[in-house]
Amino acid sequence: GKNAQTTLLSTHALTVFIFQLAHMILPEDENFLLVFRREAPLDNSVDFMKIWRKYDVDCSGYISAQELKAFLKDLFQQHHKEVPSDKLDDYTDTMMKIFDKNKDGRLDLNDLARILALQENFLLQFQMDACSKEERKRDFEKIFDHYDVSKTGALEGPEVDGFVKDMMGLVRPNITGPDLDQLRVVLLRHCDVNKDGKIQKNELALCLGVKPKP
Repeated sequence: GKNAQTTLLSTHALTVFIFQLAHMILPEDENFLLVFRREAPLDNSVDFMKIWRKYDVDCSGYISAQELKAFLKDLFQQHHKEVPSDKLDDYTDTMMKIFDKNKDGRLDLNDLARILALQENFLLQFQMDACSKEERKRDFEKIFDHYDVSKTGALEGPEVDGFVKDMMGLVRPNITGPDLDQLRVVLLRHCDVNKDGKIQKNELALCLGVKPKP
């Protein structure tokens, strides 16, 4: 649709802008941001939340410059590039300058989502209110399968995070890490009937008022 097209265009424009900016700030190393060109687009919030949880080491709900540096170091290693520590500091500073929108010296969920070019919210394609019971059932199956990345029949860890992030994104696009942590607790309190820290398929169906396939 038109929205998806706009998103793609703005993502492309942002990419172009980043490359130009990188060229101005670090002319001798303008290719350092090429490592962010992914082979496959990041189109699942679960994968995004795995990255977020891994690098938010102190669980503050934000990525500090030190945590960003660790992320960049791993990223370069994945691309088989050895980067000296002082150069890594330069790159970290540059990323903070570009992406730390409110200039508080740390990155929030949306800043990292921009860096990783996380695709449009998966749930935007569903019209939760305006459809029949059958359609809701069908949508529910698609939704559960999308977030159950590990295919265990239950949402756990980053799968719950990804679902919460997208659900909240429908009503409040700029939620922070601490917001997400609070909402995760609320969702588990309401949906996790057997208190095992996961959300089984039937538990989520109950929560959303849908009868899943047997």
